[in-house]
Amino acid sequence: MLKGTRLKALISITLLAGCLMFNFPVFAAKEKIAYLGPPGAWSHQASVDLYGHDQDLLGMSREEWIAAYNEKRIDKLLVPVTTSVVGITSYMDDVLALKNVIIIAEYPKMLSYDLMAKPGAKFEEVKKVLAHPVAHAEVKPWMDKEMPNVQRVNAVTGGAAAKEVAEGKSLEVASMGPKIATTVYDLVSLKDGIEKGPHNVTRWWVLGYESTKPTGHDKTTLLVELKDEAFSPLLKGMLKSGLIIIDVYERPNLESIDGHKYIIEVEGHAQVGGVKTYLETHNNVRLLGSYPRKY
Repeated sequence: MLKGTRLKALISITLLAGCLMFNFPVFAAKEKIAYLGPPGAWSHQASVDLYGHDQDLLGMSREEWIAAYNEKRIDKLLVPVTTSVVGITSYMDDVLALKNVIIIAEYPKMLSYDLMAKPGAKFEEVKKVLAHPVAHAEVKPWMDKEMPNVQRVNAVTGGAAAKEVAEGKSLEVASMGPKIATTVYDLVSLKDGIEKGPHNVTRWWVLGYESTKPTGHDKTTLLVELKDEAFSPLLKGMLKSGLIIIDVYERPNLESIDGHKYIIEVEGHAQVGGVKTYLETHNNVRLLGSYPRKY
């Protein structure tokens, strides 16, 4: 007699064969898409933009998504890595510390903020605004003009800010973040479209486990750790090899002040052309991923 997993496998195969024989739709399992939570944050909105509501979108803390990715308990992970206002986010260091990172996509998004509060709140009566520190930086010109005397308090994410407002009792506390938080937490928008513009762009990396194929319009992200005096020769060597450098980001190596980690983004895909040739002859340069270029 068949038992346990063998029986379950046989049942699954039988059901699949029946669906194909009678042209019934075959439903694929939902992908587990993790993002920096809780729900209602910009990473939640980015996940919805990219994958819709049909997948299993999971809001996690930094510690949770680090473990989930390393242990392969999720299919994809969205991480905000750069913004046009503050540059590199602290989450990029978390990505660099992950095991066997593979970037499979990038997603730049121009942000605009909503000021949200509990139903019944009035704009002129708000005395405190909760938001992520980057959000506070991005909406500062508007806040300085429209709400100069309001207290500004940092939150872990926009979702955490909205959640705190929703769970509180005061109508004098509001949060600043994406409009999606109004539906998640039953809040109302007191002002929308705040500071929308090209100066407020955040870029997410999407991490997965299998490299993407070349599309003809790709970007490759590389990582190299070296002493400061070796950085200029590295760049010269890249240019001599014909690589077109798009961006360079510097991070500390956590060991010395005269050595750093450099994230270098170049045009092209690691499986073809000059990027492939360069990587074959430079074992000290680590490939983080090649993916369709979005900007």
